[in-house]
Amino acid sequence: MVTVFHSTVPQFAKEKSLVLWFDQVGITDIALVGGKNASLGEMIQELTSKGVNVPTGFATTAYAYRYFIQSAGLEAKLRELFADLDVEDVKNLQARGKQARSLLMNTPFPLELQKAIARAYESLCELYNPNTDVAVRSSATAEDLPDASFAGQQESYLNIVGVEALLTACHQCFASLFTDRAISYRHTKGFDHFSIALAVGVQKMVRSDLATSGVMFSIDTETGFKDAALITAAYGLGENVVQGTVNPDEYYVFKPTLKAGFRPIIDKKLGSKELKMVYDRGTKSTKNIPVSNLEQNQFALSDEEILQLGRWACLIEDHYCQVHGIYTPMDIEWAKDGITNQLFIVQARPETVQSQKNGNVLRSYRLVLGTGDWGLGTGEKTSQISTPQSLHPLVTGRAVGEAISQGKARVILDVKQIQEFQAGDVLVTERTDPDWEPIMKRASAIITNSGGRTCHAAIIARELGVPAIVGCVNATEVLTTSQEVTVSCAEGEEGKVYAGLLPFEVKEVALENLPHTRTQILMNVGNPQEALSLSAIPNDGVGLARTEFIIANQIQIHPLALIHYDKLEDAEAKAKIAAITAMYDDKPQYFVDKLAQGIGRIAAAFYPKPVIVRMSDFKSNEYANLEGGRQFEPKEENPMLGWRGAARYYDEGYKDGFALECQAIKRVREDMGLTNVIPMIPFCRTPEEGLLVLAEMAKNGLKQGVNNLQVYVMCELPSNVILAEQFAEIFDGFSIGSNDLTQLTLGLDRDSALVARLFDERSPAVKQMVKMAIEAAKKHNRKIGICGQAPSDYPEFAQFLVEQGIDSISLNPDSVLKTMLEVAKVEQS
Repeated sequence: MVTVFHSTVPQFAKEKSLVLWFDQVGITDIALVGGKNASLGEMIQELTSKGVNVPTGFATTAYAYRYFIQSAGLEAKLRELFADLDVEDVKNLQARGKQARSLLMNTPFPLELQKAIARAYESLCELYNPNTDVAVRSSATAEDLPDASFAGQQESYLNIVGVEALLTACHQCFASLFTDRAISYRHTKGFDHFSIALAVGVQKMVRSDLATSGVMFSIDTETGFKDAALITAAYGLGENVVQGTVNPDEYYVFKPTLKAGFRPIIDKKLGSKELKMVYDRGTKSTKNIPVSNLEQNQFALSDEEILQLGRWACLIEDHYCQVHGIYTPMDIEWAKDGITNQLFIVQARPETVQSQKNGNVLRSYRLVLGTGDWGLGTGEKTSQISTPQSLHPLVTGRAVGEAISQGKARVILDVKQIQEFQAGDVLVTERTDPDWEPIMKRASAIITNSGGRTCHAAIIARELGVPAIVGCVNATEVLTTSQEVTVSCAEGEEGKVYAGLLPFEVKEVALENLPHTRTQILMNVGNPQEALSLSAIPNDGVGLARTEFIIANQIQIHPLALIHYDKLEDAEAKAKIAAITAMYDDKPQYFVDKLAQGIGRIAAAFYPKPVIVRMSDFKSNEYANLEGGRQFEPKEENPMLGWRGAARYYDEGYKDGFALECQAIKRVREDMGLTNVIPMIPFCRTPEEGLLVLAEMAKNGLKQGVNNLQVYVMCELPSNVILAEQFAEIFDGFSIGSNDLTQLTLGLDRDSALVARLFDERSPAVKQMVKMAIEAAKKHNRKIGICGQAPSDYPEFAQFLVEQGIDSISLNPDSVLKTMLEVAKVEQS
């Protein structure tokens, strides 16, 4: 595409120009040509030299619009029309809008304006070819501001060819200043209808009808996370993505290491992309046609194109931050030309939602009943407070989290029935395992008959931020499907399920002035999709990132079933795997890609703080539940104490699967540049076993000490404590797993509701084990932290850990701030 720079126009001449070329204006000219055109000019002048491609074109000016309005005496007529405007009255708004647009459309352009537009278009045709195709876009003089985008309020027209069609499109753009939505938006934002003018951008079309297009943000649109660029892509012209007509692909790129030369694509999601907008040779300029199944099941962008767009997002954001003197995340439209295969930026404006938010708040929950003095989200014990006598819980159990939620109960006794579950239901069941996680993510709350605070349902609920009550014994008998219930975990250790939808309130507390602690406060993170939002909670990194969540939810397939895909015996499982991995000829690569992206997203969210990633710690029965897994797993009497953790990694029966895990970690650290990732080995029974695992990792490109690679070990077995000094000579650090350490020290099954009352990390025996581990680690100058549940639940246990000099405490997200304050008190005393 041709880039030609036009002569500079003095400011006084600009203000009386009917038409200006993009390269004659910049971001200071919003009042002259509108935000969209000013931004295009700014990028052409300042960023094309840095490699950012922007199609050239010209703009009719605000002066041209006012000249049109004044020469025809339209302002007085419009003011009279809007004298009784009521934007709250839909019929009134529609009538006034239609009359205003009709008034403008039935008033011809002044001849001088028609000639100016025609001359500029003919010059554009000289650059390209006769009858050059152009995009014609409205650009208001009060749009694309940091706090008011005006995006989509006025009209745009694509594939406009010829002077006559261009003049009509420009006329329609002028009239679109008075679309119903634009009138209402201006009223809501407090803008005077007559102080705003409408400029029109006329830009050479990028032939994305023959390729792809989309939108990207230099900030995460949902969480406000500043270090990720979100890119969306679909086939054809970009209007379908902008308007939400199609479900596009989504890609996330991590900006800090991208700028350093790495390739940090931390997430890729395939969209359905069912339609694409293309040129129409008929009476319309564009039309939608179906996308083939083959194209729908492919990503619309290559990795190189994703990275290129990410680099441009960084350049554009950095430039506008410099121009405005404040942080200015950007909302950017891009397109790929199907003839030249070049990428182009066709629009850029400030992002106006997340950039305006203040995320420094903490939420707490309380039921609003009786005197309102109880049910606080601060973990108060109900024995200390007075509750209305008429309010009795239907069932009780152990509370997980500190939130309150409500909805219709859905009793499901068999995982085969999970398709009956509706988003927002309260899941009521006997117990859960990884097979249930797809619906757990959609639940408003979770209630189980069995299990203690560290069972599967409890662990996953915490990571999802969903309140849960476990070990209720009879919940599936007492509660019925479609019954409305309120689930309260805001009353201390005992969770309560009440009949009906009870009123509750959520309080938000500012996070400013939180204390800084010597003891590092880390976070437990399982779901990569929550990582960006969780990183906003004050923290020193991630003490436990569970790969099992990624494998069970995002991968879903046993690694050996991918490696030995051609030898799979279960035809049904093979068919499911074929469908899930349809994009992959190299099946094992699917496992590596998905695991690397999941780990990468967590690591990026907390970068450059340490992110300790535990290698897979499924038990054999859980591995068997992955697609294709039964062929590769033994049936063990007690999987909890069987073939799990380190014992698998060097074993002939699994080491090829472990190699894929290592490849994923290697990609995250070396290709994505996320060297804050520290792999951690679980359930390592002996020092000799640790050496075997390290040797296996080295074979797969993860050599301890190379590229500053550290390897930690879980301290969760009595042998880890007794032989801590020998383990310290092999590994770089320890993380105490208080759940397993308590279970194995006290000799009980943590998943058994029958002995759940005996499970207590505060047991003198467990505390002695923890004390010994910390002392041994300190003696050998090794980092040691804890990633179990105890510090979250018991302030006195957190106090004990601080007094022993532990380096870090890793907590579930809902416990971070509360425990941070407790730790600060202990350290100060």
